[in-house]
Amino acid sequence: MLWRGRRQSNNVEDRRGQFARGGTAIGGGGIIMALIAVFIFGQDPLVVLQGLQQQNESISRSEPYQPSDQEQEIFNFVSVVLADTEDTWGQIFQKTGQIYKPPSLVVFTDMTPTACGAGQAASGPFYCPGDQKIYLDLSFLKQLQRMGASGDLAVAYVIAHEVGHHVQTLTGVSHKVRDLQSQSTRVGANAIQVKMELQADCLAGVWIQYTQKRTQFLENGDLAEAMQAAESVGDDNIMRQAGIPPRREAFTHGSAKDRMNWLNRGLQAKNLDDCEAGI
Repeated sequence: MLWRGRRQSNNVEDRRGQFARGGTAIGGGGIIMALIAVFIFGQDPLVVLQGLQQQNESISRSEPYQPSDQEQEIFNFVSVVLADTEDTWGQIFQKTGQIYKPPSLVVFTDMTPTACGAGQAASGPFYCPGDQKIYLDLSFLKQLQRMGASGDLAVAYVIAHEVGHHVQTLTGVSHKVRDLQSQSTRVGANAIQVKMELQADCLAGVWIQYTQKRTQFLENGDLAEAMQAAESVGDDNIMRQAGIPPRREAFTHGSAKDRMNWLNRGLQAKNLDDCEAGI
């Protein structure tokens, strides 16, 4: 991706170093198990976050946080990606006579308070509709690499997926999904959630496609990185990593194949209607 020297978003909240965990730190295995709880078994992310909070008492830090040069570069990168989502979605909404209100991206370490409960690194990136903010602990990106995804566009895809959830909030899709889920069985609610997540993947693809037309920011191999990321975070792959036989009725985000297909669907979309997921 061509990103250096480009505009960074003013909607990034830097909370790195504001809070620390007491007790035992959560390592890569803990992160995987938290992801499984949310993505595979359909647990409410807020419940997972609150449970992790009970296990790890927060301690406010007073000393200044000193990121490494590498971490600061990643911070600058995600700020550029967020700016690109603002510009691209702003144009898309404008064409339909609407105004795009961008989300904030909160970058934190260990944990941070949110309108959806205590945000924990172990929960992975998530969007909170309560405050319309995306939460990201940069350490997750290392976990993403361990799951088989690496590269600039892989990271950008993850952020664009969460921005896709914000678009769903603005367009009323999220509210409709919650209403449908409240009237469904557990398996039915999971199936509805899968549709919502796959639509967010499609919207991430739309963002890539439209941003490429607007800025020519892609380099050779970038799209392959995004596809690899979508494959890596498929429910079936995560379950296999945990030693659990994949069960489609337990999926909440979609299989690796489905996630790749819906990302590609967004890359080829003529308009937003092409991301209609039957919700």
